Formats: sequence, C-alpha cells, structure tokens
Amino acid sequence: MPALSRRERPAKPALTREGIVDAAVRLMASEGLQRVTMRRLASELDTGPASLYVYVANTYELHAAILDRLLAQVDLAAGLDDWREGLQQVLGSYTDILLAHPSLAVSALNTRPNGPNYLALLDTLLAFLAAGNIPAGQAAWGVDYLLQTATATAAEHAADNAATDAQWQQLSDTLGAASPAAYPHVHAQAADLVSGTPGERRRWAIDMLINGILATARPA
Repeated sequence: MPALSRRERPAKPALTREGIVDAAVRLMASEGLQRVTMRRLASELDTGPASLYVYVANTYELHAAILDRLLAQVDLAAGLDDWREGLQQVLGSYTDILLAHPSLAVSALNTRPNGPNYLALLDTLLAFLAAGNIPAGQAAWGVDYLLQTATATAAEHAADNAATDAQWQQLSDTLGAASPAAYPHVHAQAADLVSGTPGERRRWAIDMLINGILATARPA
C-alpha cells in the first residue's frame, strides 16, 4: 500500500501545554521519569523539540509540571478540628502519591512545582498550622520542612522493595555487630536504631517537626 501523502494524513491535534503534560505523564507511567526528555516527548507527540519549548521552558519545568499534575490526587479533605491528625493525613497522602511513582519521588527532592495543585496543598497545610495557633512566620518556614521530610521519606522507600529490605537487614547486622568498646552508644541502641515500621517512623517524624515548629520562634 503506498504511503499516505502529507495532505492525506489526518491532522495532528494542536499542541497545548495541557496536552504536553498529559503525554509526559503517560510516558512516565510507561517508561519512567528518566525517559521523559524534551526530545523523547517530541517524538511521542510527532513534532520537533523546538515546538515544545514554546509551552515548556526545559526538562526541569516539564518534570515540575508532571509533579504538580499528580499532586491533584493528594487527599486534602481532612477537617481542621483535629489539626495534627489532619496534617498527618494530608502529608501521608502526599507521601503515598510519591511512593506510587518511584522515579518521581527521587526527582521531587530537587523539583519545585509551582502549579495550582501545589498551591492547594501548600494552602491546606498552612490552614492546619493556623488552626494549631502556630505563628504565621513559624508556619511559613515549618511547612517547607514538613514537605521536605515527606518527600525524603518517599524517596528513601521508593527503591525496589527487595533491595531496600536487603540493605536494611545489612544495616541491622552491622549495628548489631558494632563493638561495645569502639561504639558504646551504637552497641547499646542497635535494636532501637532500626525499630518501628515505616508508617510509625513517618508519623513520629511529622509529630516531631510539628512540636519543633510550635516551640521554635523564628530569628528576629
């Protein structure tokens, strides 16, 4: 069968930023974030990379847009009555979204989304801190560390579970075998250092940060 001439081919849909991000999310789901480059995405959309730069400045901005798109899935519905538990629920939902997309979890450590879904998440977290009567200045700095901690937690556990379990066991064995003479504190607390489930440690970390935000005034 002869190839269709350019005039006979169906017209490609017009490029839009929304459509580009849609395609990037699909590409990440099928091939991983490391494959979501401007060149690869242009090939997926049957266009040239230069056409994409009209809508997205670079790969960093593209990855930030993907992250913001996925932040739409974060459950922000927790009530303000129990503001501490609300923070736990929202940050837990955020962490779970990243855990479901391992490559994005690692990238999120260095990616700053700036879209509407990020703003909605940020506004919700600030509302919980305000409900706890935390001064605005402390809340403004504290919310950054709450998100950093949740992101780092997801990135740490986003690797292959079997490999992570093996590394965790190796660490446990190393701590257990620590010399009491050379490392007396490590030897005494070897079991405690690796105790608790990931969920328990995550909740404790958030509680620890909340207590610190409450108790620590910003420098004048």
